[in-house]
Formats: sequence, structure tokens, C-alpha cells
Amino acid sequence: MGDPFELLARYGLPIVFVNVLVEQAGLPIPAVPTLVVAGALAVEGRLELSAVIVVALLAAFISDSMWFFAGRRHGSRVLKLLCRISLSPDACVRQTETTFGRWGAATLVFGKFVPGVSTIASPLAGAMQVPWPRFAFFNVMGSLLWSGVAVGLGALFHRQIGELLAGFEALGMAAIAVIAVLLGLFIFVKWWERRRFFKMLRLGRLSVQELRDLMTSGKSPVVVDVRSAAVRATDRRYIPGAIAMDLAELRRDGANLPNEREIVFYCTCPNEASAALAARQLIALGFEKVHPLRGGLDEWVAAGFDIETRAD
Repeated sequence: MGDPFELLARYGLPIVFVNVLVEQAGLPIPAVPTLVVAGALAVEGRLELSAVIVVALLAAFISDSMWFFAGRRHGSRVLKLLCRISLSPDACVRQTETTFGRWGAATLVFGKFVPGVSTIASPLAGAMQVPWPRFAFFNVMGSLLWSGVAVGLGALFHRQIGELLAGFEALGMAAIAVIAVLLGLFIFVKWWERRRFFKMLRLGRLSVQELRDLMTSGKSPVVVDVRSAAVRATDRRYIPGAIAMDLAELRRDGANLPNEREIVFYCTCPNEASAALAARQLIALGFEKVHPLRGGLDEWVAAGFDIETRAD
């Protein structure tokens, strides 16, 4: 009776609900394996297939709606918090904002299949003032597709999954230890990737005071805002004279920047990740006077320095 899969068969719907709810809330507890197993159990008549999908849909909608309204109320602060705690900060920084900028609210349909995007898409939609009915429509479509694919895979391969479950059942409570170890390994690998990512980003950063001194001394540094178009739309503040150029534009046009002048990149992301990535791109092209701005736009504003507000 204590077997975890027997528990899933008996209490499947509450387990699916809680697992999906906490994963969509941002905790690194994957819900797809639970949905796949639930799909296999549904084919065997131990769970109701439509009920599994409805419960997963409801849980995802609740979590996503909470993040949507948090993003609408607090804007970029919520996005920064999620990127800071994300186990996939590279995906958070480089994929979500660019993807949403390209596809808009339609990102919610396929975003749950993309690491990082799944967590950030809902609060970003709120921060960008996407209308609630539009968000709800695309979110439901995305959640339905995501949960339907996972449950469908479980139903399609229910025989193989049944054999796997039988093996775990033979282990009894040891199965819980195996699952705990696998989950721990998953979190450890993500943490290690995160650590390597931030180690890669260590470059000589300029402080906001150092940038201010360069600007007032007549040295005319080139200041580049590498926030994505989606983020700039939610926060229209700029360091005076900054050029708006996201990472994709930098890859295309970065070689045209003046090599003889100091080039300073800034963003509003944790650890100045986008700014550091931009700097590395130019260094690879042979540029030498390249720096991320420590603390980014937020540090500049906190220091009380002048800003520009742009309409586009």
C-alpha cells in the first residue's frame, strides 16, 4: 500500500494537481513524468484520462495566472527574481525575452516545452500588459497541448511503462529512494550548469560611477542597451545616449561598432548576464575595450544619474 505508484493510482488526481501546480510555480519538480505515468494508468482504467488532463490544466492555469498578475503589478522586478532563482539562467536570459518579442502571446502555446520559457512567459505577458482574455486563451491552449502530449505519451506506451512500474513495484519503498536520487541528480546537473554559466560570464565590469566619469570626461564611450525589445517595452528608461541593440542584432551588426572607443553594455538581468554575453561576442571579434556595466540599468538609476525615457 505504501508503493508510490499504487499511491498514484489511488490518489492520482491530487498528486497530478500538486505536482503541476508547484512546477509551474517555479520549483524544479518535473511534472511530465507524473503526467506520463498517469496517462499509462488511465489506459489501464486506474485513472480517468479526461480528469487527468482537466486537473493538470486547472493547476497550470492557477500558477500561470498568479505569475501573470504578479508580472502586471511588479513588472521587471518579478522577471529578475525568476531569472535569479532559475536553474537555467541562460535559457531565461537568452530565450524567453527574444521568443516573446518575436511571437508575442502565442509564445504561451509552445513555451511550456522550452526550459526557462515556461516559467518566465506568464509574468512577462503580464508585464507587457497583454489583455487578460488573450493571455487566458493562449495559456489554456498551451497547457492543454503540454499536458495532452505528456498524458498521450503515457497512454501510447502504457505497456512499456507498465513493465517499468512493475520493476519499481518489486523494489517497494526503495523505488522512492531511486526517484529521490534521480530528482537530486537532475537538480545537481542544473545547478552545475548554472554555476558554469555564471563562471563563463566573469569579465572586467565597470561600475556605474566609472561609466559616468567616462561620459563626463569627454571620452564618449559607446553605451549599448542589450535588453530585448520585449523588456524595453516594459521599461522605457535608458542611460542617456545608449544604443538599443539586443543580442541577435549584436551578432549581426556588432562588428560595425567603433573598435577605438570604450564600449559598455548594460541590461537589467541577474549578474549582468546579457551584457557579459554581449561583451564576449565582441571580444571574440577582436575588440578589446569592452565592458559589462556592473549592476546594469538598475544600479545606474539607484545612483541617481540621469536617464532618458523613450517612446519606442
